Amino acid sequence: MIARRACLRVAPLALGLSMLPPLARAGAQIEEPLADSIRTALSSAIANAAPPKPEFESTEARLAHLRWLGEMSRRLQRRKPEWQERREFLETVWYESRRAALDPSLVLGLIQVESAFRKFAVSRVGARGYMQVMPFWSRLIGDGDAGKLFHMQTNLRFGCVILRHYLVDRERGDLFMALGRYNGSRGRPEYPNAVLAAKKQWEWKDSPDKLAGN
Repeated sequence: MIARRACLRVAPLALGLSMLPPLARAGAQIEEPLADSIRTALSSAIANAAPPKPEFESTEARLAHLRWLGEMSRRLQRRKPEWQERREFLETVWYESRRAALDPSLVLGLIQVESAFRKFAVSRVGARGYMQVMPFWSRLIGDGDAGKLFHMQTNLRFGCVILRHYLVDRERGDLFMALGRYNGSRGRPEYPNAVLAAKKQWEWKDSPDKLAGN
C-alpha cells in the first residue's frame, strides 16, 4: 500500500456507519474522452457476463490450471478463509484475466494493492470493488448501473478490460505507464512499483501459455 494514497478508516460514530462498505486505499481512473470505436469495442468486451466456463486445449493445460488453482488457493487462504468463495474468486480472476490477455499474477497483484481482496471496498473517491473501478465506467461502456460493480465477475470484467485498454490502446504496451493511468497517477512510480512487487507474490512456475483456455 502507498502512503500518499492512504485513507484512514474512521471508527463508526453509530452502529449504522459500521454497515458501510470498507474504504479502500485506492486511487482512481480519470475519465477521458473515448472515440466511438473505442467505446464500442470496450462495451462489447464487457458484455456477455456469463459465469466463466474455461475450455482447455489439452489434458496438460487443464492439469496446469488445477495446479495453479490449488497453489493460489493456498496463498489466498489467509485473506479468504472460505474455500468455495476462494475457488470462485480465483477461477473468475483466471478466466477474466486470460480473456483480456493479461497475466493472472498481474491482476492478483493489482487487486492486492487496490482493495486488499475486499469485494465491497470503496475508495475515498468512490472507486468500487476488487479492482476499484470508478462508477463513470458503467455510464461510458456499461448499462449505467454502478451498483453492479460490486458483483464479483462484473467488477473483474470491467477492471481487466480497462487495464487492457490502458495497456494496449493508451500506452502501446508500456505496463508501467498503463498501471499509473489505471490508478490516476500516470508517470509516478509508487503505484506501478507496488503492483509489480505484489505481482511477484502470485507468480507461478507454469507459463501463461500452459494456463491458456479458449
